[in-house]
Amino acid sequence: MSETAYRAQEFGDLLRSRRERLQPADVGLPPGARRRTRGLRREEVAQLAAISATYYTYLEQGRELRPSRQVLDALADALRLDAAERVHIHELVHGVPPVARPPRPETAPAALVALVDRLDPCPSYVTGRYWDVLAANRAARALWTDWPALPLEDRNQLWWMFTAPEAREVMVEWEHEASALLGRFRAAAARHPGDAGFAALLDRLRSASPEVRDWWPRHDVVPLSSGTKRLRHPRLGELRLQHLVLQLADDPDRKLVTFTAPDEDLARIAELSP
Repeated sequence: MSETAYRAQEFGDLLRSRRERLQPADVGLPPGARRRTRGLRREEVAQLAAISATYYTYLEQGRELRPSRQVLDALADALRLDAAERVHIHELVHGVPPVARPPRPETAPAALVALVDRLDPCPSYVTGRYWDVLAANRAARALWTDWPALPLEDRNQLWWMFTAPEAREVMVEWEHEASALLGRFRAAAARHPGDAGFAALLDRLRSASPEVRDWWPRHDVVPLSSGTKRLRHPRLGELRLQHLVLQLADDPDRKLVTFTAPDEDLARIAELSP
């Protein structure tokens, strides 16, 4: 059996198994007359997904068809597939998962927020898909900016880096840091083609920052990485911080960034307030 035939059969088997698990009441359909079929009928699933019953039957039979992503999403909704199952059917049919569009604004899990707070006085924060700052502990807010105090749409690292005057004071190597951040943003955008969130933020940045307008056409791409950052604080002077970037296993777009420094510097950071 070819790989294409195998995937088509797996897809058909999954559709059938999920159809047989559901009852009409589960999807808002009347029970109807005595039912011979276990679970939903094929024509009921087709009706819910707005496709023809014949086409749905062919899919369940494992015929080598290639339904569009829109049809796959409609089937996932009709069969009440969970997030992992939805990704799986896209991978079976198209070989790659669908473009996921997280809700705006994104949030950080409560356990992750608690972890970030416990890491203080090591500055730590969490960013989302578009580099929105989703959580930041006291030390990070004291050294960068008080993120929760900003308007919601401005709690974004790129926006702060390119539009906030204090960013050029805080980041000792501002040009290097800003261009690298833009390169990481480009690399992330390439992994999510068609995601309007990247385009919207880029348009906003271009309108506000001459550097973004000048640098974006260079097509610089920078991977996520750990390393060293040099920060300047009005009371503490220049600090050299080592940082790690950790991605969440269940959502790699959410990144925990945590910094460390010599003990004497951490002791001084512990005395700061945002």
